[in-house]
Order: sequence, then structure tokens, then C-alpha cells
Amino acid sequence: MSASAVHSLWTTAADPISKIDTPKIEYAQLSPTLIVVGAAIVGVLIEAVVPRKSRYYAQVFVAVVALIASFAAVVALAAGGYATTKSGIAAMGAIAVDGPALFLQGTILLTAIVGLFTFAERRLDPAAHGNRVDSFAAQAASVPGSDSEKAAVKAGFTTTEVFPLLMFAVAGMLIFPSANDLLTLFIALEVFSLPLYLMCALARRKRLMSQEAAVKYFLLGAFASAFTLFGIALLYGYAGSVSYGTIARVVDGTVAEVTPALANTMGNDALLLVGAALIVMGLLFKVGAVPFHMWTPDVYQGAPTPVTGFMAAATKVAAFGALLRILYVVLPGLRWDWRPVMWAVAIVTMLGGAIIAITQTDIKRLLAYSSIAHAGFILAGVIATTPDGVSSVLFYLGAYSFVTIGAFAVVTLVRDADGEATHLSKWAGLGRRSPLVAAVFAVFLLAFAGIPLTSGFAGKFAVFKAAAEGGAAPLVVVGVISSAIAAFFYIRVIVLMFFSEPRPEGPTVAVPSPLTMTAIGVGVAVTLVLGVAPQYFLDLASQAGVFVR
Repeated sequence: MSASAVHSLWTTAADPISKIDTPKIEYAQLSPTLIVVGAAIVGVLIEAVVPRKSRYYAQVFVAVVALIASFAAVVALAAGGYATTKSGIAAMGAIAVDGPALFLQGTILLTAIVGLFTFAERRLDPAAHGNRVDSFAAQAASVPGSDSEKAAVKAGFTTTEVFPLLMFAVAGMLIFPSANDLLTLFIALEVFSLPLYLMCALARRKRLMSQEAAVKYFLLGAFASAFTLFGIALLYGYAGSVSYGTIARVVDGTVAEVTPALANTMGNDALLLVGAALIVMGLLFKVGAVPFHMWTPDVYQGAPTPVTGFMAAATKVAAFGALLRILYVVLPGLRWDWRPVMWAVAIVTMLGGAIIAITQTDIKRLLAYSSIAHAGFILAGVIATTPDGVSSVLFYLGAYSFVTIGAFAVVTLVRDADGEATHLSKWAGLGRRSPLVAAVFAVFLLAFAGIPLTSGFAGKFAVFKAAAEGGAAPLVVVGVISSAIAAFFYIRVIVLMFFSEPRPEGPTVAVPSPLTMTAIGVGVAVTLVLGVAPQYFLDLASQAGVFVR
């Protein structure tokens, strides 16, 4: 090879033929997520810099301010028209800023604020060695029952790291329903799953059970993530892109230019069907739908109750948001393929959750199976494939999340010598011991059961109406039967609380600080307001029900 040939090689290679464009990031449109991420990083720095005595107050202050600021940013974006006329794709195609995204982000942030109050509660347990304690282990790294753990309790250590972990989880959940390409979806999935795995292992009481719950959640979650990632790889192989819009156009056959390589893979429907099935499977795991629900009862029972409440509410909102976007934006061309499968999943989820809940003797497991049944009800709205389907699902998620956090906040109050008294037999006669707490819990149970004048009724009515109009009337019949079965065990708990004799050695009801009172009060208020006057919020959800593509 001559010198000139070599010379020509390296000069053409160095020639700036195609410049790499600097990424264009719309910071204002991404501000809700950026605020929360910033607060999470500040929280990590607080752990490193601030003296141990002051960390708790610093962390709670930073987290509350950030969540409120982030919610204000969501409201500002919605008011600025980003939910309707100005909705579009931000961050070089990675994030969608549209009605469903902003509605779900607002719901997640409000849920997180209420959940944060239960995390910060420090008056339920008796003080240990003169120090107030919360629901979390004194030192997460020490072996349960070891000398180092006893020393940490004696020294008054607290795991204030839960606050930055909560903020990272919220940041992932904000991106998850608004992701507009498959890689962003997967990264968001990991960002909110990993902090949740950790927080599940941090219970102060029953630490071994808590760690077992975390390991189960981690292992099954890793399986679900692997399924999702494999599905992403197959869809990328099919469409030659990870962008939602491009994949949708390839599925529809409306793609602008077809290269020979793309023409070869487009003909291969196996890649598309298996890839789509694996991604949806990963999302159904996060939602807790049957048959991907195995982790739910064990994790809900073992995790610290504030974490259970937050996880049960916020994870469902984020995962259903992502599922809606995948099915409505990426795979509308596959509707005839995924609808029959989702019918089957919705039916077994509604019936399975309701029937197995009847046999439960632990209040947290009962609420876990109830959440599985609710996942089935929400899937009925997803299956409708109409604009009303989207808005009914958005409304149901908003209503359900506050009832859930409120119910788990009440569970933290009923205590005996071993901590929370979660066995149902201990709740007998609670209405005579503490009429107010029992009455509040009864309101939440009636909302779960879908009794009129509660948010649960308005949500179920909206979802079932959308499903019936979308041609899924048999599904509505199954849903009504499941609701009737579910009502049996909710009413049974109410009867147990108000019409049973209290045991002399039964549990006491702890007097919480204003933090938990606020969380429960907000839950009751939202439940009644959405039940009595749901129209404004239904209209809000229907305005926010259009996806950008």
C-alpha cells in the first residue's frame, strides 16, 4: 500500500463529514423529575456531611420541599398546555410530555408526599434508650439480633437513608410512565425497583421476615427485568429502533423508508409477538397481575408497613401508566393479538385476588390480595382500548392510591408488645377500643369494596362502563361477581372490629404524631370527595387521556 493511499485513508477518516449534534434537553419540561433527582442526591450528601443528630430533620425537610416543588412543576406544565395542545416528545425522543404522563406524575408525587409522612413517623413505638424510633432498622448492615445491632439501637442510630432511597424510587416512577423509548423504560424500571428492594429489608421489628421479603422481591424482580430486557432486544431486532413511534409505524407497516435489513426482520412476526409478550409480562409483574403476583403477599407482609403502603400505591400507578403507553402507543397494530390474552389475565386476576383473599388471616396479606383483585379491575379499563378506557384507568389509579396509603397508615397504629398486630384475630373489638380508628379503616375498606359514595365506587363504575362500551361486557360481569366476593371479606373485617368482644390482652392503638394523622386524613378526604363529587376529577382525567406519538 503506497504512502498516498494510507494518507488518503486517515485524512478522510479525520474529515468531519457528520458532526455529532449536541443533545437538546428541554429542562423545563423535565423539571418535575430533575427536582426529585436533585433532592435524592442532596439526601445522599446529607448522609455524608450532616451530624447524625440532625440528619432526620434535614432529610425530611429536603424531601418534602422537593416533592411539593416537583408537584408544582407538574401543575405548571399542565396549566401551560403541555397536557393538551403543546404535548410532545422531549429529551431527544426519550420522554413524552403529554396528558397521561403529567396526570400520572402528579398522582405519584401526591402519593409520595403522603407516603413520606408515614416514613417520618416516630411516635408509634416506645422510645428505645431515650431515643424516638421509626419503622426502620437502627443499622441496616448489622445482622438481626447481633451485638452490633444492639449497640446501634442503644446509641440511637436511625436509618435516615430511607429518604434519599424514597426520592430515587419516586424519580424512577416519574420517568416510567412517560418513557418514550424502550431503553428509557428499562432504566426507569431499574431506578425505582432497586431502592424498593432495599427498603423492603429495613423493618425494625421482625427483621428476618423483612429480609426474606426483600430477597423474594429482588429475585422475582430480577426475573421480570430480564424478561423485559429480552423483550426489548427482540422488538429492537424486529423494528430496528427502540423508539415507541418508530416501532408502532413498523408494526402498522407505515414506516417511511424500508432498508433491506429492516424488510427481512419486518416479515418475522415471531420477533414482534414474543418481544411484545415479554415486555408486557415484565409490566404485569410490577402491577401484580395473576400469574405474576406470587411476590405480592409475602413482600407486603414482610416489608415495613410505610414502605408497603407507598409501594402498593405508587408502583401500581407507574406500572399501569407504562403498560397503557406500550399497548396504546407502541402496539395498537397488535390489538387483536394482545386483547384476548389480556382478557384472560384480567379475569384470573379479578377472581384469583378476590377468592384467595377470603382465606387470609393477616391484615397485610389480605390487603395484598385485595390489591391483586384491583389490578384486575384496572386491566378491564386497559382492555377497553378507547379514550374513555385511558381516562377511567387514570381516575381509578388516583383514587386507589390514596385509599391504599391511608389503609396501611391505619395498620401501623394497631400495636402490641411485638410491634404491629397484623393478625386479624387481634383486630377483634377494635371498634370498642378505638372507635375513630376503626371507623376510618371501615371507610377505606368500603372504598376498596366499591360501595357508593366512596372513590372506589366512582373508579369501578368508570372502568366497567369504559370496558362495556369497548365491547368487553362479559369482563364487566366477571368484575361485578369478583367485587361481590371481595365485598364479603372487607365487610367481614368491619364486622370483626365492631361486633366482636375485645380481648383483654388485645392490642392497643398508638397515638400518632400529626404526620400519620395527616396521611390518614388526606386518605379519608380524597376517598369521600372522589366518591361524592367525582365529576371534576373524571373530566380532568378525560382531558389528560390522549397520548402523544
